[in-house]
Amino acid sequence: MSSNKPGAKLRAEAAKVVDAVANDGRSLDVALAAAEENISPADRPLVRMLSYGSLRYYFRLRWQLRQLLERPLKARDSVIESLLIVGFFQLSDTRVPDHAAVSMTVEAARLLRRPKYAGLMNAVLRNFVRRKIAVSEPGNEEAQFNHPQWLIDRLKKDWPDDWQEILTANNDRAPMWLRVNQQKQSTDQFLAQLEAEGELLPCAEQAIRLTSPQPVDDLTGFADGLVSVQDCAAQIAAPWLLADGGTRVLDACAAPGGKTGHLLEILGEGADVTALDSDAKRLAGVRQNLDRLGLDATLVHADASKPTDWWDGRCFDRVLLDAPCSATGVIRRHPDIKLLRRNKDIPALAGLQREMLEALWTVLAPAGRLLYVTCSVLAEENEQVVAPFLAAHEDAREARVLHDYNISDLMRERTAGYQVLPGTKGLDGFYFAMLEKVSR
Repeated sequence: MSSNKPGAKLRAEAAKVVDAVANDGRSLDVALAAAEENISPADRPLVRMLSYGSLRYYFRLRWQLRQLLERPLKARDSVIESLLIVGFFQLSDTRVPDHAAVSMTVEAARLLRRPKYAGLMNAVLRNFVRRKIAVSEPGNEEAQFNHPQWLIDRLKKDWPDDWQEILTANNDRAPMWLRVNQQKQSTDQFLAQLEAEGELLPCAEQAIRLTSPQPVDDLTGFADGLVSVQDCAAQIAAPWLLADGGTRVLDACAAPGGKTGHLLEILGEGADVTALDSDAKRLAGVRQNLDRLGLDATLVHADASKPTDWWDGRCFDRVLLDAPCSATGVIRRHPDIKLLRRNKDIPALAGLQREMLEALWTVLAPAGRLLYVTCSVLAEENEQVVAPFLAAHEDAREARVLHDYNISDLMRERTAGYQVLPGTKGLDGFYFAMLEKVSR
């Protein structure tokens, strides 16, 4: 694709990303990776900004667009609808001058081989500038809150006092959190030499929140394993699991390896950690992360729900089950979740979570502990998985005490387990339940 208007090319690439997510069901990460092969590193931030923003506000932007179209576009031209959404995002949510947003977006239609739409797009975009359509349709919650209705309804049910705050937090941009490798340097020492402004959170001693995000390659000490990028909520898991000791540890569903690295940093020399994942490619990413940190674990490519395929019979005294889930607690980092996830997915995921919890309980030693974790805010994947498990197992009880690890001010206590809601002190949404195996 060539053009004497590079800005048009970038908008065309962003439109292809949005279309791949909205109409082809591809993940944002995959779609962006494909787009970035066609553009220079210097231009990638703009394409990412346009893509993320258009998907973050997709439901509002799509509704506004349809108020201005006399008839729907043909399905085969869905990329033009995505391009118009990219144009609307520029006009309503960025500082891009109106004339530049309009002209470059119209030109992008030609680069997408839809020149017949140039006139329509010019008229629609200019009409949008004039009218600045507000979302005022009664009951139009999808457009108002930028979420699918099924998810809004679930949040109303599960969080009747907090659902609007959750939706608002999901539409914010997430801060960048770092985890300092305290085997190599203290958090205070690292912060002192960090070439960026950051702040500490008292309840997570290894966590630093950057005032402004930075490319990882520009981070002081990243290549040398001094620091990793990991949300502060995810950093709760490893210290909590190991608060009362633990020597032989299983990290189930370990990819991409952030929690594996954290476990090893805490355990130090002689650590016995097994990192298991069913995705070979993602498991290779775990190895790369550990190599950067200068750490080692036993990596196993297998399905956590089928221990007979991979377990050697030696019990683990600590198990971290970071279960596959809807990821509804990390939407602000992955706005494509709002378009890709479906209501019917939730029961299927909950079934998988129950299966994994049952299976991994068998590899846990007596007096051992299993920390069940999801990045979901939906009860069906969280307490409604854990509470029935506890009721069905006489040898299981929940450790309700949060020890001296000062995280209680982040947590919402549930019928079983604890929830961090997205946006709480800048954290992502995570659920935790600590289960102990006891003798009866």
